[in-house]
Amino acid sequence: MGSKLESAMEGLIRVFHSYSSKEGDKYKLSKVELKNLLQGELSDFLAASKDPMVVEKIMSDLDENKDGEVDFQEFVILVAALTVACNEFFVESLNE
Repeated sequence: MGSKLESAMEGLIRVFHSYSSKEGDKYKLSKVELKNLLQGELSDFLAASKDPMVVEKIMSDLDENKDGEVDFQEFVILVAALTVACNEFFVESLNE
């Protein structure tokens, strides 16, 4: 069994591919697949956002090459940004 970080990396890869393989290019997330992933894996994040266009905005921000899909590298940018935000919240709560 690998380290916690290795397990987290493997989990990230597996989650991405479990959603990306549903339709079209099996190595990229379509808008529908991205929405399903966000609802299935980051439902608290979506619930916290009151913006009904949040998925469209995320898709637009992540889709750097503007091909209408999100590849793994683009997806990892979202996960990294959310992780940084969570860490900042965690650090702030420790300092209180």
